Amino acid sequence: MTPPRRSRYGDTTSAPASPRPVPTLEECLLDLRDLIDHARNMPMSASVLISRDDALSIVDEALQGLPEEIQRARWLIKERDQFLVEARRDSDLIIESARTQAQRMVERTEIVREARRLAEQLVFDAETDSRRLRNEAEDFAAGQLMKFEETLEDLLAITKRGRARFGANLVVEEFETEEEDQEFFDQDLTNEE
Repeated sequence: MTPPRRSRYGDTTSAPASPRPVPTLEECLLDLRDLIDHARNMPMSASVLISRDDALSIVDEALQGLPEEIQRARWLIKERDQFLVEARRDSDLIIESARTQAQRMVERTEIVREARRLAEQLVFDAETDSRRLRNEAEDFAAGQLMKFEETLEDLLAITKRGRARFGANLVVEEFETEEEDQEFFDQDLTNEE
């Protein structure tokens, strides 16, 4: 029997008393690491005993959390797109406003020239801000997706190491059984010869 697993909330529980919110992928990975760190060692071996149910429960929680992480990334992309649409709309309004102001000006060339320069500066500033904000939003979304990919790779590596440990335990047990069969000595067989 494995000792009770420490939950991410700091207490030790065998089974949760009430349903808790779906943990993040990072929390699941920390729980899996905690499960491995606190696993009981097998006698005369470097391997440890891990409850399959506990490990699978943590993996299931991680899988449940994946759609939420993906949904957050999609939300960020949607927010970025909405921001870009609003920025374009604002820049169009600024351009239209500048044109209207330029047409209303009746005064001589100096005022008209100044208005055109200001309108062009506003358009340039709006386009620059729009490009900068678009790049920042794309960088942020790419960073979040990269972290998500790294977390998935870490989880896969942990799972592969766990499977390799289970496979190594099976090979050791088979080898020990073959050695016991070879060392069996029957005195009756030697007396008959």
